[in-house]
Amino acid sequence: MALAKITSVSGPGVFIPGADIDTDRIIPARFMKCVTFDGLGEFAFYDVRFNPDTGEKTDHPLNDSRFDNATILLAGVNFGCGSSREHAPQSLAKYGFKAVIAESFAEIFFGNSTGLAMPCVCLTAGEIDQLRQAVEADPAVEITIDLENKRVRSAAGHDFPLNIPESARDALVAGRWDPIQELLDSEPQIAATARALNYV
Repeated sequence: MALAKITSVSGPGVFIPGADIDTDRIIPARFMKCVTFDGLGEFAFYDVRFNPDTGEKTDHPLNDSRFDNATILLAGVNFGCGSSREHAPQSLAKYGFKAVIAESFAEIFFGNSTGLAMPCVCLTAGEIDQLRQAVEADPAVEITIDLENKRVRSAAGHDFPLNIPESARDALVAGRWDPIQELLDSEPQIAATARALNYV
């Protein structure tokens, strides 16, 4: 089965404040008892979106109805740090995010996100702040991550060079972002190679 080529991703954005947002904040451990990843989206950022004593919603950006349609997450430095749980990018994808723009990413979170066809690209703090101001002024402003040309653009007139490891960018653009599917698609070649090997 051929994988989709992820050449660009577009959508409204929302800014999540804070540095070193770890995977436990993205998806608390008690919600990781699921057999599949289905339904994880509703628990994304749960412990900061809801008051632990009252259960009432906090003033977290994801509780702001203006950003209900956001599919591009804007963040700060070292996003996705902490444990290696794959549930973190899965919860963001199930929530509805298609990409993340941050100053930097934890390596394992980045790799897990790429394996979900969810690009993680880096901009400078100043560039992200400009996008933050734009989406807060008008939440409908569309942001486009152009992986082919390595640019981030917005309908508000922004045009920034993005940073992403070339191996990840190539995997997304070429439709080779899921290594398991690549193995399945290559089963005939794998079998042929196995038959040609001189096992003892």
